[in-house]
Amino acid sequence: MAGRGCSWSLGHLNEDNARFLLLAVLIVLYLLGGAAVFSALELAHERQARQRWEERLANFSRGHNLSRDELRGFLRHYEEATRAGIRVDSVRPRWDFTGAFYFVGTVVSTIGFGMTTPATVGGKIFLIFYGLLGCSSTILFFNLFLERLITVIAYIMKSCHQRQLRRRGAPAQGGLKGAGKGEADGLAGWKPSVYYVMLILCSASVLISCCASAMYTPVEGWSYFDSLYFCFVAFSTIGFGDLVSSQNAQYERQGLYRFANFAFILMGVCCIYSLFNVISILIKQSVNWILRKLDGGCCPRCAGSSLRSRRNAVVPGAVRKRGAVSIETDAAAESEADARRLSGEMISVKDFLAANKVSLAILQKQLSETANGCPHQASTLSRDDEFSGGVGAFAIMNNRLAETSGDR
Repeated sequence: MAGRGCSWSLGHLNEDNARFLLLAVLIVLYLLGGAAVFSALELAHERQARQRWEERLANFSRGHNLSRDELRGFLRHYEEATRAGIRVDSVRPRWDFTGAFYFVGTVVSTIGFGMTTPATVGGKIFLIFYGLLGCSSTILFFNLFLERLITVIAYIMKSCHQRQLRRRGAPAQGGLKGAGKGEADGLAGWKPSVYYVMLILCSASVLISCCASAMYTPVEGWSYFDSLYFCFVAFSTIGFGDLVSSQNAQYERQGLYRFANFAFILMGVCCIYSLFNVISILIKQSVNWILRKLDGGCCPRCAGSSLRSRRNAVVPGAVRKRGAVSIETDAAAESEADARRLSGEMISVKDFLAANKVSLAILQKQLSETANGCPHQASTLSRDDEFSGGVGAFAIMNNRLAETSGDR
């Protein structure tokens, strides 16, 4: 009976499939919870606004002796004019060169505010091809920015770690060569923690948002909270379009303001993009923790066999051997940080990725071979690099963290 009861355990699923299913369930629950919260917060306000509008429409219709149908037809024409960029108040042209440059910036950055859209058939066709190449190039730029940002952060963190070791009495050599045994042991297993990287990126994002909001508040006439809201919506490339900067016809020191607006949006998007990738690593870590808890809920015999059968499963208490692990094998690479996880110590990106790199790394290897036209050397693939693996920005973070955690 015990064996039959454990037949549906997540341990009998492939590691990636189990993680995918669990993450899909969590996202659906997250969406349902968000929908419930926003519905509770916004529905009453929408009903009140609709009621006020109906009253104003009825009063205007009676006061000017117009039928409701005629008035609604006129308002529909105004909505069409609004979509074309026409406003009651004086605003700058949407499709002059400056406005068009602002538009293409929102396209390639995937912000897409929606206040400016092409109306002609030629413009829509050109946008398809322009956005295809532009968005791809911008995503590549964000990935390269993330790579260099991780390099700088990891270098600074490692320098601080070396300085702390020297203060504890270790010799003051610049690198590992010639250093004392204590310093060498302290730096050999050191790696930048994902929590510290996330804290630095979060601090940078908040600082840029606060500085940008301090500029938007007096120039655009928004409240400081609305400015912060705009910064998050724009920097995260959500781009609702309810608040859009640089839309008035004239500004004081207009050239300087538009340059500062462009710079803040560029820096903010880069930092938030990097922060999202780091948070995705923590989410994956949490999903793996939930999977381990679910696997531990069945009988000990089945739990042990399921953990042994899973590729690259993180088994608590296991000690990882120091031998090199090839990404082309299906051998299970257990992380040496499992014992530290049980004690509550923060896990680093390197420790976290050690047990989940095989499938993504193989895909990354295949993509790389296809792009280069020749397979990589086996020596470069089989090196002891626990960060290797991943696709896209995730792979860039892994590889860069691996390089910066080595000897300098």
